[in-house]
Order: sequence, then structure tokens, then C-alpha cells
Amino acid sequence: MTRPIDIDARGMLCPLPVLRLRKALLSLPVGGQVRMIVTDTMALVDVPHFCSDAGHALISVTEIADRQHEFVVARGLSAPLAASGLPPEDI
Repeated sequence: MTRPIDIDARGMLCPLPVLRLRKALLSLPVGGQVRMIVTDTMALVDVPHFCSDAGHALISVTEIADRQHEFVVARGLSAPLAASGLPPEDI
């Protein structure tokens, strides 16, 4: 497995961390991972909600320092692809 893409979103306020996460995930194949570090506590709500809505897998959320959290997210089928029922290679 390849190394996860790292995103340093410290100091960014939502929705910027989620937008960066989305962009990185869309550049990966299904199963590819992104590791993101955030300081905005709203990301604790926004990232899981985004993953659930977009069909990505939230692998872990870890508090790595005071007010710093690390998310590891794996790309799933995007919502339009999942809704179509077709695997990515057939679209």
C-alpha cells in the first residue's frame, strides 16, 4: 500500500479542511488514504459527516496534541459512483 497523502490543515477554519480533504481524496484510487492534521474543533463534526455523506471511510481520529487532531480517511466510491452501482473502472 502506498503512503497516505498528508494534509496540514492546522490554523484553517472549516470548511477549508474538508475541502482540502475532498480534493486529496478525489486524486486517489478507491482505498487510497489521506492523513490530515487539524486544529479547528468543528472538523470533529464536519469530517465524519463529510465521509458519511460522500461514501469515504473514516479510519481513525486521534488527538495528537492539545487541540490538534489527526484524521485518517480512505477513499470510497464517491456518492455518484456508489449510487450508480457501477465499479469505477466501468464508468
